[in-house]
Amino acid sequence: MNNNPTKIKRALLSVSNKTGLIEFAKELSTLGIDILSTGGTAKTLRDAGIPVTDVSMYTGFPEIMDGRVKTLHPKIHGGILGLRDVHMNVAISHDIDWIDLVVCNLYPFSETIQKPDVTFDTALENIDIGGPSMIRSAAKNIGWVTVLVDPNDYSHVIDEIKQDGISFETRKRLSAKAFGHTATYDAIIHGYFNTEKFSDDVTLPYTKHSDLRYGENPHQDACVYKKPNHTGCSILNANILQGKQLSYNNINDADGALSLLKEFTEPACVIVKHANPCGVATGDNLADAFRRAYEADPLSAFGGIIALNRPCTKDIAEAICAFFCEIVIAPTFHADALSLFVQKKNLRLLEVGIIPPHFPQTEYRFVDGGLLVQDADTKTISTADVKTMTKKQPTEAEIRDMLFAWKVVKHMKSNAILIAKDNTTVGVGVGQVSRVDAVDLAIKKSAGKLADAILASDAFFPFRDSMDKLAGTNITAIIQPGGSIKDEEVIAACDEHGIAMVFTGFRAFKH
Repeated sequence: MNNNPTKIKRALLSVSNKTGLIEFAKELSTLGIDILSTGGTAKTLRDAGIPVTDVSMYTGFPEIMDGRVKTLHPKIHGGILGLRDVHMNVAISHDIDWIDLVVCNLYPFSETIQKPDVTFDTALENIDIGGPSMIRSAAKNIGWVTVLVDPNDYSHVIDEIKQDGISFETRKRLSAKAFGHTATYDAIIHGYFNTEKFSDDVTLPYTKHSDLRYGENPHQDACVYKKPNHTGCSILNANILQGKQLSYNNINDADGALSLLKEFTEPACVIVKHANPCGVATGDNLADAFRRAYEADPLSAFGGIIALNRPCTKDIAEAICAFFCEIVIAPTFHADALSLFVQKKNLRLLEVGIIPPHFPQTEYRFVDGGLLVQDADTKTISTADVKTMTKKQPTEAEIRDMLFAWKVVKHMKSNAILIAKDNTTVGVGVGQVSRVDAVDLAIKKSAGKLADAILASDAFFPFRDSMDKLAGTNITAIIQPGGSIKDEEVIAACDEHGIAMVFTGFRAFKH
């Protein structure tokens, strides 16, 4: 393996993304480097007055089959793959010149398949074959060849060419980047072709969005990756109107807030603290929803994340400016609201555009040595889905509050208990190791606001002890999945305490 700096005498340029191409090629030409190129790249260089040799002229073989075959030739791949200290005589005998630098990025397959009217045939024609072959050949011959797939690396390579040549460390770094480029490309194609829900192989095509200052704690390094060309409503696509870079915890918590917000079409406000909702409300208007969400638990809202599903107005901005929070998320912000937020320079404002409802998708979670994959929990329920199990029938208002609470409890860490009233959270008990402890915590957080409230549980009650805790609290109805071997005892306890209970028939764990 040659680990010495390498000189660049000949470069092959064939790029789809032409950002910075002309400036880079001019530098190469000025340094006396011969340039080979193909098709549109060659035309771009020639139009800019840069000397260039067409690959077809160099190989003596024309581009054929509508450009499907142009660089797949021994004079190209031999020039890239040949070991200079081993294959010199072979290269001379076949009139092969060494290619020391390959600059290539690929047909925009991911952009193509995002178009709403794309056909399968069009997608196929945007699968690059020659490009990945050249990139992989150059990345493999790391001892002698430098490969570039990212215009952001152009200036660094020019600097090294002007010095002692391209260092082995740079060649190795760019080789790794090149293999990542082709791996991501193939993963996107695999995802497009694959029709199996859980196929034998899974590929996750993500590219780096940004480095983060640190992870969950300052001693942990971190960064965030993004799906290529993902254009949906998400935290990573948000327009940051104000404030410093988002942290690891900011992104995680903000994503949770936005995910819960997508449960609602009516005006809604979600306040999240440490990945759990601490205040959620819907209302006739956004100002009313925000006020009730904040008043549900002002102590926990301190330092939290506020998510709104309607434009943030001046009156809401005034209320938010009265206390400390980390982030405000909204579809848009009124100009007079932005002028108020300027006084809180560290507050991040995330404009996310239209907030759509949830749609079916796949969730991934890494475990040691593997990957857990499941459907996202996008199931919703209506009045027709709940079954009354007790002698007491719930009122229409209680049903309304229970359906609201079910939307929220499915976004809380299990074991989860939520007490709600008037489409507003009242008490939250999350992440407890026993359900009765979660009930205790939710009652405690309710701070005497239990009159005519309802309770939601993300899973069944294993014993009647939680029902007995509710005696005398003025909680009037319960929504839960059912399915415990003790269901009859739990229902009997509700009947004793005059509490209505409905079953959903399915649970809503979130771990």
